Amino acid sequence: MATYQYTAFNQNGKQVKGKIEAGDIPKAERLLKNQGLIPVRVATPTLLDAEVNTSMFGKGTSPRDMAVFCSQMTSLLHAGVAIVDAFEMLENQTSNKVLRNALIDTRAGIAKGEPLGETMKKHPEAFDEMLVNMVEAGEASGSIENSFHRMGIQFEKSAKIKGMVKSAMTYPIIVLIIAVAVVIVMLKVVIPNFVGMFAELDTELPAITKAVMAFSDWMKQYWIAVIVVVIVFAIGFNIFKSTATGQVIIGRVSMKLPLVGNLINKQAAANFSRTMSTLLSSGISIVDALKITRKNMPNVLYKDAMDLCIDEVEKGTPLTQPVTNCGLFPPMTCHMVKIGEETGNIETMLDKSAEYFEEEVEMATASLMKAMEPAMIILLAGIVGVLLAACLAPMMTMYEALDNM
Repeated sequence: MATYQYTAFNQNGKQVKGKIEAGDIPKAERLLKNQGLIPVRVATPTLLDAEVNTSMFGKGTSPRDMAVFCSQMTSLLHAGVAIVDAFEMLENQTSNKVLRNALIDTRAGIAKGEPLGETMKKHPEAFDEMLVNMVEAGEASGSIENSFHRMGIQFEKSAKIKGMVKSAMTYPIIVLIIAVAVVIVMLKVVIPNFVGMFAELDTELPAITKAVMAFSDWMKQYWIAVIVVVIVFAIGFNIFKSTATGQVIIGRVSMKLPLVGNLINKQAAANFSRTMSTLLSSGISIVDALKITRKNMPNVLYKDAMDLCIDEVEKGTPLTQPVTNCGLFPPMTCHMVKIGEETGNIETMLDKSAEYFEEEVEMATASLMKAMEPAMIILLAGIVGVLLAACLAPMMTMYEALDNM
């Protein structure tokens, strides 16, 4: 089987491009015609045709991409469109190359009679394990439309939370960049001019100006070493946080940080509740749902808590007990799980818990941003204040020297 690059027209007269596997070019053309396409060009991919696999660089599909995909699939399936036709429509609309290639290959697999879940499982760079499991559960129960609907909500909530956290980090990064730019300009342009003036007046520089200039001279002399140290530290930190010990230490430290720890706790509760509710509502067992949820928990402490839950549930222990005993989840999450188990409606209770904590995450993020704004302003004011003092002090001294002449 070889892979061929093709250009064809669909039944609507729209030009489509993609890849197809076949024994030779004539067989590839027949497969395309069987899919309702009119092939124009079928050839072996060249270096110009080949697309870079963006997943190699850590870029695949974002939660926002998947939310749109699941929402569109829900609408098409609800309208009675066949799955093959739905995938064909969506592959022509998506701008994400990774997702489009996955849709093309998935549609080809479905056309051959392969189950949708099994075909999607071949493209982990586009479809994550949770989505695949939901689709397989939907196929088994005959409610695949509901699976896409719930996953659309799941991805939409995930995208919203990530967007809020990202926006919270944007402001301090911008302030730090501005601070660095101000320091560079002051050290490279403004303050050195005073040095020349004082040299002509034969007057001694003030102590604060000397200190700033000494720092500037030191940076000029050892800037390469500073960059090397920063790079080594960054690499070392990445290696450290990839180790089991590093993950535990970083997880514990982040949980104890003011405001940040509270945000992490609420985000984990929202993530746990939403993911478990989505999976359980599709008929997936609690143990399998916990295993999938574990992979979606960013903090290693919560991953360990999921391992505890899996072990206890496999022994026959109610989920409430390990969720409570781990001491990580808020009391409301524990109570919701307990009520859900007692009433036999745990997915609904978890869904309510997810809605509550998603709102809490929004408020916690807003509080974090409000707290960071004055902190960043104070930091920037401190840096600029020192540099202004280094500039104003020699000016005052220079005026006194001119008065004494």
